Amino acid sequence: MIEYRIHGRGGQGNVAAAYLLAAAAFQAGWYCQAFPAFGAERRGAPVAAFVRVDTAPITLRSQVRNPHFLIVQDSSLLQDPKITQGLRQGGAMLVNSTTPETEVAGQFGCRAVCLDATAMAIEEIGRPIPNTALLAALLALTDRFPPEALATALAGRFHGELLDRNLALVERAAKAVPKAAWAKESADA
Repeated sequence: MIEYRIHGRGGQGNVAAAYLLAAAAFQAGWYCQAFPAFGAERRGAPVAAFVRVDTAPITLRSQVRNPHFLIVQDSSLLQDPKITQGLRQGGAMLVNSTTPETEVAGQFGCRAVCLDATAMAIEEIGRPIPNTALLAALLALTDRFPPEALATALAGRFHGELLDRNLALVERAAKAVPKAAWAKESADA
């Protein structure tokens, strides 16, 4: 089983990201589950969402406490040293940030890739919602699910021009990170 934890703020599409990642896994033939955890339900409040994928049915029904991968949609959340709490040995985090990756990796003692997903989203879809770009980057880094699986998941949620813009964002974000950099680790998970 591979577990993902997504951190962000209300309004950034954390829950949608979890559902889209699970839908992409499902399209690729995996069993999956996705669910959110809310504190105060308001725009800007910290939000976490969880995803599990496996080649066998998933019977575990709890929050993801020991993820293989973290997605951090808001770099201000890096001020909390507990953000990587439970990250598995050899785990990695993908951060929506312009901070140098070496700085983030050094601060948290794990592998990190930083991507200015918000800027990409503004340029491609006209809104500061980084979730689609981060998912595309994650899929490119891990090489776990084919890009077509994410495209199909997006087509189930968006239509017309918004779908086309999101697909352009996906292509751009996937090219912005090193292809399959985390593939071995996701294969060992």
